[in-house]
Amino acid sequence: MLRLFDVLLALFGLIIGLPIFLVLMVIGFFDTGSPLFRQKRVGRSQKPFTLVKFRSMRLDTASVATHLADSSAITPFGHVLRRTKLDELPQLWNVLKGEMSLVGPRPCLLSQEELITERAARGVFAARPGITGLAQVNEIDMSKPRLLAETDQQMLHNLTVAAYFHYIIQTLQGKGKGDCVSQQN
Repeated sequence: MLRLFDVLLALFGLIIGLPIFLVLMVIGFFDTGSPLFRQKRVGRSQKPFTLVKFRSMRLDTASVATHLADSSAITPFGHVLRRTKLDELPQLWNVLKGEMSLVGPRPCLLSQEELITERAARGVFAARPGITGLAQVNEIDMSKPRLLAETDQQMLHNLTVAAYFHYIIQTLQGKGKGDCVSQQN
């Protein structure tokens, strides 16, 4: 049932959001020269997939977990994208393809071994990774692998249709700031 909602909502979001996507692509092109960001992430059953987002950091930024990235790498337009969560919109394509869900554990990098181990021990990889979920709306990021894996497990164990829509609504209302970025310069 949730997969049906994923497909319908992602398709709706991609169709209705097309003018926004085009504007963000143009602005992103002028901001960084490459508006889309692609990165290998760990998906369902620990299979890698390529996550797509709007680029919010300079092109020369190291491919590390967000909490390990330097905040000075975020472009001015990137700050707007992150604050409004518009950087996540291209992931609707990942949802439509079946690599992600709207609600689920945020997909981690292949190099985040501690988080992968914690999630594997709790069966979190049985589910598709998501754009939002319990950890995101409660501002639990990947800098706390054990807490994140425990929260992901709790969310998946209690995920109902009502909870699914509750997480989406909370995210659309601006709850949760996303992964923290290091403030070192």
